[in-house]
Amino acid sequence: MDESLSISACIITFNEADMIRDCLESVAWADEIVVVDSGSTDGTVAIAEEFGCRVVHQNFLGHVKQKDLAVRTASHRWVFCLDADERLEPGGEDEVRRALTERAGGPAERAGEWAGCFFPRRTFYLGGWVEHGGWWPEYRLRLFDRERGRWEGVDPHDHVTVDGPTRKLRSRIDHYNYRDIAHHMEKVNTYTTTMADRKDGAGERASLVKLLFNPAGRFARMYFLKQGFRDGMKGFVLAVIAAFYVFLKYAKLWERQRIETTGRAGGNESPD
Repeated sequence: MDESLSISACIITFNEADMIRDCLESVAWADEIVVVDSGSTDGTVAIAEEFGCRVVHQNFLGHVKQKDLAVRTASHRWVFCLDADERLEPGGEDEVRRALTERAGGPAERAGEWAGCFFPRRTFYLGGWVEHGGWWPEYRLRLFDRERGRWEGVDPHDHVTVDGPTRKLRSRIDHYNYRDIAHHMEKVNTYTTTMADRKDGAGERASLVKLLFNPAGRFARMYFLKQGFRDGMKGFVLAVIAAFYVFLKYAKLWERQRIETTGRAGGNESPD
């Protein structure tokens, strides 16, 4: 195959043995699969090696740096990135190959010299697909020219940025990020700790106003403006947890700044 059309699939992992096989099967068509693992102990690496992946061992650098390391480690110019709990729908590789072929050989006015492609992503939650609340269609840029693109963002919220035009493809990425509500809350706890640390490092201050109104704003936007109510009880649960996420990151930020100010975890101070 023309090297200009070759694709490296890039995935980061940590104890993903229950998810990684389906993910790898969905990108088995790629010319190379790069897996950057941060110390899995559950068989993840063995499964990746079974698929013939190139496995790189790297202590976790944060979501953005870890994913960008996978991209920089890839052998080919074009990279297709998935999380371990995602998979490209069957047949999606045909559209990917066709898009690259058209770009390389078609008229410039049709090909557009795009640098990356967005894919619609849908999420499976509590036994079914989430159709509203801003979760569908949720477009993510996952195929791109690594010479013109990179992972950016503030951990744990990462995204790809490219220098140049983009286009949308129709092939879907399916996302299985939460096993149940307990697993969802585990991730909320982990991610809000990271966000609080980031905000504290950036000098942002917690306040009672943020604790009161920012969560309410998130709930209203997700449940009413983005019609999360159309997903029934599932949509309500998601909107409440999203609001709690916002509350918790500011509560943890306030906790850090309170301890920094008082020098202890105790006391009866209120938020500023």
